[in-house]
Amino acid sequence: MMMWSNFFMQEEDRRRAAAGRRRARGLQKSQMTPEREGKIKLALLLTSVGATLAVLAVGTEFWVELNTYRDNGSAVCDAAHLGLWKLCTKRLWQADVPAGRDTCGPAGLPGEANCTYFKFFTTGENAHIFQRTTKKEVNVAAAVIAVLGLAVMALGCLCVIMVLSKGAEFLLRVGAVCFGLSGLLLLVSLEVFRHSVQALLQRVSPEPPPAPALSYEYSWSLGCGVGAGLVLILDGVCFLLLTLPPWPWGSLCPKSGHRAT
Repeated sequence: MMMWSNFFMQEEDRRRAAAGRRRARGLQKSQMTPEREGKIKLALLLTSVGATLAVLAVGTEFWVELNTYRDNGSAVCDAAHLGLWKLCTKRLWQADVPAGRDTCGPAGLPGEANCTYFKFFTTGENAHIFQRTTKKEVNVAAAVIAVLGLAVMALGCLCVIMVLSKGAEFLLRVGAVCFGLSGLLLLVSLEVFRHSVQALLQRVSPEPPPAPALSYEYSWSLGCGVGAGLVLILDGVCFLLLTLPPWPWGSLCPKSGHRAT
């Protein structure tokens, strides 16, 4: 009886020792070198730049400025700026407009402002800007694509955080795909928004008063969106390169050892 008890205890000890060795090998494999961890953190720093630009672009309303012309025989002129979610119309003093500018603006000048969120997100109504009507389907599509890009970007950040905290390096490739896709979605959103601006300028209301002549110029929020898209795509490429095996320079240019004396 004592012999069988010793046998089972020895078998249990061997199983525990084997399990411990397997865990140790797994931890050794999943442990990253400081150099690799530093590269991932550097790429994550680049991600933070792209994420900041993306949130700033989507959250602000200076995507495009619509300006009436100054020669209206009045001391004031009208301008507007809009983004994915909100429209702001402004009445500016002609004296504040820079000399030599034919149109009213820029919209950042101080004046009487009226900002409203677009109703097509809640009631489905189109917005009316300077006797022109928005095409709500295109505006909603641009906003949805931008939000989807932010969601995919957040998923990529979560994957990289899991790589750094848990050592799950297989998620690095998933994060690279997420960042590249996020940047692409942001650029697609910008293009769809550009089409919405063109549709707005063409949908002139036939009802009086007559629609004023307009000029338009894209503003800094859209520039932030372009920068965010390019940075996120570049960041996706950087993370993808980190998942590839090392370049075989070691086999092409082996290190020379010490000569025997």
